[in-house]
Amino acid sequence: MHHRKSIRLKGYDYSQAGLYFITICTHQRECLFGTIEHDEMQLNDIGIVANTCWMDIPKHFPNAVLHAHIIMPNHVHGIIELTMDGDVGVVGDVGDVGIVGAENFLPLQSETPLPTHTPQSSVRAEDFLPQPPKRHEFQQMIPRSIGSIVKGFKIGVTKWCRNTLTEEFPSQRIVWQRNYYEHIIRNQQAYDTISEYILNNPKKWEEDKFHL
Repeated sequence: MHHRKSIRLKGYDYSQAGLYFITICTHQRECLFGTIEHDEMQLNDIGIVANTCWMDIPKHFPNAVLHAHIIMPNHVHGIIELTMDGDVGVVGDVGDVGIVGAENFLPLQSETPLPTHTPQSSVRAEDFLPQPPKRHEFQQMIPRSIGSIVKGFKIGVTKWCRNTLTEEFPSQRIVWQRNYYEHIIRNQQAYDTISEYILNNPKKWEEDKFHL
């Protein structure tokens, strides 16, 4: 058997209710989704499709509620809330191209309010960014889990690229990085910090660790 690295938390059930900060990168961090101009994300056709697929997640996964998200040139950041009762929804309104703006963002609306305390003296955005992979088994692909949601999102974008942009995206071209990153949001302070980081990501693109 092949032993592969996983960044999933060993033994954690990623289908249980909670809030998750998700980061999905393109293959080799290729800027497929558009450009940053004047500190704002300008989506190209692929970026618009990626945003549409993200916003459509609750249609395919009734237990998923979307919070703040952003489509960046070569990655996607977003907060997904999993519920147990099948609620479908999006926290915040959507602009013309589907990017959630700070003026449209609403406070956390989780069924179970997150604790406000944190063991850290302060919470920084860097604390929630992707970390080096750890060695343990891959999570089993559980229906309605974070893993299955990310897989479905990736497939939707990839299919559109290959069906529509046939010359630019032949079957052998890889669209996405093999894995994805997540952080389990455990308290209100972390939620607020991550939400602010997501919404301000375009303004700090030059400093972003994913910027090439």
